[in-house]
Amino acid sequence: MKLKHFILWTVFVFILTACGGKTEDEKILDSNEAIAVDNVEISEKEKESEVEGETQKQTIAEDIEPAPLPQTLAELAALPPGYTGPQLFGIHEDDHPMLDELTAHLPDISGEPTEAQLNHYYNEILAVFQHDFNGPEELLAKMRFQAIGNPDIEDPRMQFKENLNVLVLLDASGSMRKDLGGETQMAAAKKAITNFVEGLPAEANVGLRIYGHEGTGSDSDKARSCSSSDLIYPIGKYDKAGFQTSLEKAQPAGWTPIQLAINEAQKDLEDFKGDQNTNIIYLVSDGVSTCDDDPIAAAKQLYESDITPIVNVIGFNVDNEGQKQLKEVAKATEGTYEDVQNAESLQNELEHMKEIAKNWEKWKTQRETSLEHDKLKNSLDIFGYGVDEYRKRLDEGSQIGTALQYLYQQRKLMSRESHDYLRKRNGEYHNWIEEEYNKLKKELKELNEKKIGEALQLLEEKFNQNVPGDS
Repeated sequence: MKLKHFILWTVFVFILTACGGKTEDEKILDSNEAIAVDNVEISEKEKESEVEGETQKQTIAEDIEPAPLPQTLAELAALPPGYTGPQLFGIHEDDHPMLDELTAHLPDISGEPTEAQLNHYYNEILAVFQHDFNGPEELLAKMRFQAIGNPDIEDPRMQFKENLNVLVLLDASGSMRKDLGGETQMAAAKKAITNFVEGLPAEANVGLRIYGHEGTGSDSDKARSCSSSDLIYPIGKYDKAGFQTSLEKAQPAGWTPIQLAINEAQKDLEDFKGDQNTNIIYLVSDGVSTCDDDPIAAAKQLYESDITPIVNVIGFNVDNEGQKQLKEVAKATEGTYEDVQNAESLQNELEHMKEIAKNWEKWKTQRETSLEHDKLKNSLDIFGYGVDEYRKRLDEGSQIGTALQYLYQQRKLMSRESHDYLRKRNGEYHNWIEEEYNKLKKELKELNEKKIGEALQLLEEKFNQNVPGDS
């Protein structure tokens, strides 16, 4: 036994000596080999876990009860938008990565899904490509704005006063540096605003306030940036040279303090009471407020003040979160919200205000209580749903159809029967959207023969019966 123990001890010492004699590189190699083996084991476990997680994520419950599709245009407009970029096609390999990314969460339904599971699947793919449809609420807001000065409107806020004041609140946060293909968002905004103010009547007053123009987008500069907002062109008659000099001060810099801009706008207009002034504010922003503030509460306070302003909000390339907040700001002031993508679309939106200004100039000159308006027809053209909403319907339906074909033919993630069922449901749903807008168009044509005040009242009553959650 002693000899055996001695031999074992000798072997053990020999092994230790051999290891100790290795170079550092040899030791690292041995260590890496050991780690590599461990990594292989971990990798295999991770793969098993990933496959298992993926299977769980892509399974639709057998007893699923899919949510119903929208039943009214108001419910349609309340749906959050998804991908609304360029059309993606399964036959174009360059589009495959984006299609795969957008549909990665969708389940494999190549088996035999039930009708309820297929309806749930359609809801999921619809949410991916959902467009931002406009409903009656947006239509009413635009119509109310276009009716300013009409003698049929009894609301004092909507009647022309002795003075017309237009105040623009321009986002100067760092994100306004975004390139639009040859020019930044800020450059595009400056160009559109310049063209806008140059077209206002000489007797109208104009002002320009910027916000978020100090500091940087870093956390250390947040407090400074969130407290920056300046009236760079005080409210008064338009002077081209002075306005351009002031506009140069608007350079993209930091965070986005929308509440501060709205609060300061109320101070800017405090000497222009609503009984003698038609006050109109345009808030231009490219995203949600980033200063831990409450722009919606500020908008309500401004709206309820004796300034009695009309507040219109323009979202410049805004994401879903930003759109939601900016729409709420517009809603709080019964103003309009419009999403624009470039200088041209921003300019087109501001053109509506120029039409109001021309009507005010005519009223001020002629002092007639029977100022001619094009009634509802003009508002209908401006709302533009006849073109815009139809295009959204076509784009959304077509994109879902091509995505379904890609998932069926290229990815093999559904059977032919499931593909055909989903395409049929897609067609029926988008035909419903077209029918609903056609009904609205017919109603608007009939209301066009009525006075604008009566038409607005009837539409408001109809809308209030169909708002989500109230029906």
